[in-house]
Amino acid sequence: MRARGRRVALSALPILQCAVAAGLAWYVANDLVGHARPFFAPIAAVISLGLSLTSRLRRVAELVAGVSVGVLVGDLLISQIGSGAWQIVLVVALAMSVAVFADGATLLVAQAGSSAVLVATLLPPGDVGGLDRCVDALIGGLVGVLVAGVIPTDPVRPVQRGARSLLDELAAVLARTGDALRDRDPAVAQAALERARASQPLIDELRTALRGGHEVATVAPLYRRRRLQLGRYGELAERTDYAMRNARVLARRTYQALLDDEPAAPELADALGELSSAVGTLTAELGREGDRERAREPVLDVVRHAVVLSEGWVPGPSEQVIVAQLRSIALDLLQATGLTRTEALAAMRAS
Repeated sequence: MRARGRRVALSALPILQCAVAAGLAWYVANDLVGHARPFFAPIAAVISLGLSLTSRLRRVAELVAGVSVGVLVGDLLISQIGSGAWQIVLVVALAMSVAVFADGATLLVAQAGSSAVLVATLLPPGDVGGLDRCVDALIGGLVGVLVAGVIPTDPVRPVQRGARSLLDELAAVLARTGDALRDRDPAVAQAALERARASQPLIDELRTALRGGHEVATVAPLYRRRRLQLGRYGELAERTDYAMRNARVLARRTYQALLDDEPAAPELADALGELSSAVGTLTAELGREGDRERAREPVLDVVRHAVVLSEGWVPGPSEQVIVAQLRSIALDLLQATGLTRTEALAAMRAS
């Protein structure tokens, strides 16, 4: 019940947006424009907003285009051939074919088909109300965008939440890989590898949240200033994605080394644990004033310890790969804190 309640709480503002937009769209189409039963207006408002923050402007365009195709094709044919079962088959097939030919977007095609059905079943042949439905859809879509701008959701909060989830997963993979090396346990290394491989949905969710955040910041004047912050999170998302890929390589090599009973310096496990803690520091700094810069020093500490470890030590093949991946992850994390690649490499060389 707590999880369900939390889900409702997270969706409360989008639900409010949809409800307000639906009522306002009906008012505009019915009371101001004077259309009879403008059911397409509130439907278009709700679909254009939805519970997802992403692709709202595209949904509006697809919705209006789909309704227009369905209504126009339906009007033209039904006025000539009348209504009935075989007429519906023909109208829907033709409307969806035109929509697929024009663009092929799922919403556009679905709306073309459903609008053609409504014209064929609800509107008498020759009724000019079909054209009014196109206007109703446009009203609903525009009202939806207006409501999204006037009652905007915070574009950064979902991005922060997604970034924390991804960084937490990266920290867990590094920590578990270090534990596997320390305990000489291939099963733990395999679990870390599987966890790293299963992280792609978190990366996709973060990118989706970023797209939605940029869209909200575009249509909502209140949040225009957040675009720079969203840009920084976009860079963090890319670097964390690269770090997770390197962590997968590291976990796979660790797993194979343990299966083959290859030696591994105990200090490598400690370095991975420190790197996991550095990721935790980066996570803790998200959203704070001056956010990620304080996480650089813990990452550079790991690089320094790796340099000390390499002095007077001839690593084996797997150890070389582990150290190389550790340094690659450190480079990715330094860039995630806002450094350019050149600056990050210079900082690592100076460590």
